Amino acid sequence: MRIKRHSKIFSITILMFFSFIIANAFGQSIPQRPNPPQLVNDFANILTLKERSTLEKKLVAFNDSTSNQIAIVTVRSLNGYTPSMFAFEIGEKWQVGQKKFDNGIVIVIKPKLSSTDRGQAFIAVGYGLEPAIPDAIGKRIVDNEMIPYFRRDNYYQGINNAISVLMQLAAGEISSDEYKKQTGTSGIFSFLPFVILLILIIVIRSNRGRSHSIGSNASLWTALWLGSALGGGSHSGNWGNFSGGGSGFGGGGFGGFGGGSFGGGGAGGSW
Repeated sequence: MRIKRHSKIFSITILMFFSFIIANAFGQSIPQRPNPPQLVNDFANILTLKERSTLEKKLVAFNDSTSNQIAIVTVRSLNGYTPSMFAFEIGEKWQVGQKKFDNGIVIVIKPKLSSTDRGQAFIAVGYGLEPAIPDAIGKRIVDNEMIPYFRRDNYYQGINNAISVLMQLAAGEISSDEYKKQTGTSGIFSFLPFVILLILIIVIRSNRGRSHSIGSNASLWTALWLGSALGGGSHSGNWGNFSGGGSGFGGGGFGGFGGGSFGGGGAGGSW
């Protein structure tokens, strides 16, 4: 009986030891809060120095004018975490947002590093901003503002688009319903330029069957140019400016995170 009891105690001790090791290992896999504090933390090196500076100034201006904080974190690996848990851990560990308002947002981006790799992004929203930025809107921002640009390795534009929308939502300049209306039909009409282009090419090719003149060839190139012009636009430009500040802000640096908390609100996507 005594041997069995000692064996049980030994097993529990070993289990607790390994649990501590694993917990400590995972805790270390979350980046430490930056010192000096900053809002743009590009650990994956996907942004240029100028892009980081532009985004940092924009976010600092927003923090100074509203007290809302948006932290951007890029990493090359999530170290076993899901994107959502990684973002929530960052939010809690760094205490993004103000303690009284829980008005922080964390954007985590793990870029696509190879053809076989999968890029992942997640927007975690603090308690206080969840009514202004519900999960469905967070998902729409990831899908509409970020991933289309991330697919082309244009990380700066995707991030800038996303924070512009988040700023306006958090500041109450637009409502989630207004943003939903603006982007709600994009999924249907995004194919319209290609349909128009296809029709033009079919018509021009049928004309070329009767005539091989230079004019018909020129018409084909005109159709291709028109289709490119129609398809190249994006609704994101409508959300490009936050009235409380911008990339031209020339004030001081970021003063630090304020003790915000996160409760599970947010959404993400992959490409």
